Amino acid sequence: MSNPQQLRYSKEHEWLSAVENGVATVGITEFAANALGDVVYAQLPAVGDTVTAGETCGELESTKSVSDLYAPVTGEVVEANQDVVDDPSLVNTAPFEGGWLFKVKITDEPADLMSADEYTAFAG
Repeated sequence: MSNPQQLRYSKEHEWLSAVENGVATVGITEFAANALGDVVYAQLPAVGDTVTAGETCGELESTKSVSDLYAPVTGEVVEANQDVVDDPSLVNTAPFEGGWLFKVKITDEPADLMSADEYTAFAG
């Protein structure tokens, strides 16, 4: 398992890209995707929704279970990945590329986001 160094990570196994013009991309980690198994359904927050760091904002359903999706930051959703809604398996096949989940205009960022090395140690 390789966690891209340029991303930051939450304890709920979401990743956050670098912020560009106040907007960051959110997805789940390869660790989380592997733990879920084959993702068959994705309910993502809608454009215009406000998400709050540490709170649920959607869910991913796999052949094994249903898992809540947590927002790693607080802000307004500016884009949801329709490709993942149409083909949820992208979460498994490309969690750090085409399997991203949504983009958020950040209004508040918690201090406990981890670096790739910290997340790798945390996830074991």
